Amino acid sequence: MERCALAQTVRDIPHWEHFGHGADIGVRGIGRTLEESFEQAAIALTAVITDPTKVIARREIRVERTAADREALLVEWLNALVYEMAVRSMIFSRFQVGIEMTNGRDRLHGLAWGEEIDVARHEPAVEVKGATYTSLFVGQNPDGAWVAQCVVDV
Repeated sequence: MERCALAQTVRDIPHWEHFGHGADIGVRGIGRTLEESFEQAAIALTAVITDPTKVIARREIRVERTAADREALLVEWLNALVYEMAVRSMIFSRFQVGIEMTNGRDRLHGLAWGEEIDVARHEPAVEVKGATYTSLFVGQNPDGAWVAQCVVDV
């Protein structure tokens, strides 16, 4: 399992980053809370496709997912966003996540804001096919920062 080596100061979080993995790419979100790390991982997902600052948060989409654990919940969250991007021809730039434990399962309530893809303006680099269990990690670093990461198939 690849964990991230981060600059360990509060001013550095939240943020997102990519890490290499063969022909695919890793997405990593870092935050002060578990929810913030999931939000940042979602921005990292968008950044695989385009510059997130080019995406206007015009329309809100709701996402609800449950999973047996936090790691599986991250994959479910990112795959739900990939699905929403594909069926709605949208791309997202802003996210809000709430996570709670219900009946022994982690439950995510998410919001994603974005707009329809404009190829000329967004200049999509690749199509993300889905989030995988490769290099999957959700937890806290020794400094207390939450990290949510996995590899996405492009």
